[in-house]
Amino acid sequence: MLENLYQFSRSRLSWLLLLLAIIAFELCALYFEHVMLLAPCVMCIYERVAMMGIIGSAAVGLCQPQNPLLRGLGLVGWIASSFQGLMLALEHVDYQFNPSPFKTCDIFVNFPSWAPLNEWAPWMFEAYGECSKIVWQFVGLSMPQWLVIIFGASLGVAVLFTLLQFVGLKKTSA
Repeated sequence: MLENLYQFSRSRLSWLLLLLAIIAFELCALYFEHVMLLAPCVMCIYERVAMMGIIGSAAVGLCQPQNPLLRGLGLVGWIASSFQGLMLALEHVDYQFNPSPFKTCDIFVNFPSWAPLNEWAPWMFEAYGECSKIVWQFVGLSMPQWLVIIFGASLGVAVLFTLLQFVGLKKTSA
């Protein structure tokens, strides 16, 4: 079974499935914002950027998944983006379920001057909602709680795929 998962991690299909899944999540976020008119908050936008990091990582892995360097770069970016997204989503859940006037998110997004995403694509990266406000729920979970599940699952699969690379290395060197 590990051998099959290892081979799958080296296939274009695995990276394509990751790319398509994360694009679907991004499209859902845009649907919530522009069709359902749910205002994204600063944390939502940062979580969106973490999703974009996974998209970029999946694109790198998709280019040439048999190449250990590109696959490794894709895996590292996938882990880093998933971990950062998970940390942001956990912080966002904390804002929602433990509101405090002393612990709030920023009023405006704060991107570096060399990448002002909110100026380049305000339709995607401009925040105008409140972080502590629960504006949507599905089966009793708020959007940030779903993002904890999504980023956690993504991180788990990324770590598994990374560990499989070492199992594959041992097998090829034996």
